[in-house]
Amino acid sequence: MALPLASVQLYTLAKEFSEDMSGSLDKLAALGLRNVEAFDFVRRPDEIRAALDASGLASPTGHAPLLSDELWTPDGSIPTPAPEVVFEAAAKIGMTTVIDPFVPAERWFTEEGVADIAERLNRLVETAAGFGMTVGYHNHAQEFVKSFDGQTAYDRFLELTDDRVQIELDLFWALTGGQDVPALVEKLGDRLIAVHVKDGIAPASNPWAPGAAEFGSDSLEQLRAGTGDVPLAASLKAGTGIQYAVIEYDKAPGDVFEDIAASYAFLKDGGFIA
Repeated sequence: MALPLASVQLYTLAKEFSEDMSGSLDKLAALGLRNVEAFDFVRRPDEIRAALDASGLASPTGHAPLLSDELWTPDGSIPTPAPEVVFEAAAKIGMTTVIDPFVPAERWFTEEGVADIAERLNRLVETAAGFGMTVGYHNHAQEFVKSFDGQTAYDRFLELTDDRVQIELDLFWALTGGQDVPALVEKLGDRLIAVHVKDGIAPASNPWAPGAAEFGSDSLEQLRAGTGDVPLAASLKAGTGIQYAVIEYDKAPGDVFEDIAASYAFLKDGGFIA
């Protein structure tokens, strides 16, 4: 099995990327990275592609909303762009997979909600193929709150989706959702094309469960890879088709570029990436 390539979810350095797109990408390239995972790219694909090219980086995967009718922004909710608009922007950047990064918790709490999520993704498989790409889904922990007939909502989702729908597993959030993460990685098999390499102290309970205290990224205690609760090494070894090991911090513990460098060193020194 070929080892995955290292990448970085650009949300990790959202502030730095917004303030100095080219400068922040140059810093990632100087660390030895060659891939990133773009976010918020639909409104600025040409700008992002130019900055990537100038830094010698590529964005084979990217995050964009595909499964929600409205997209939350700091300035209020706006209609989600049509899938064709998302895929056209992704194609300009050179992506091969567009991944939906978040579906609100309440939609995972009923069988009907889970079926709707799966059906929406299934309908997009052929649309994406027309642009030369695939679609995928990225979890948090709300997918593991409810179970139906002994299946977690996430397992039901996997059962209902077309095998061509690809999976990106956030290892930190899977642990927060109470999962045996290496076992889940193994079960996902070759559908699992990317993982988010993220470490920290997992919350004591699932923050998306009904009645849980109000939750936000600022309340997370995230750490450099290999220094927290997440069984990163065992999870990476359990994969059979992982193409990208994507470094991400929802909230970096210190200097963001130093934190990325530390997680990259964990992957490189451990022999987990090509």
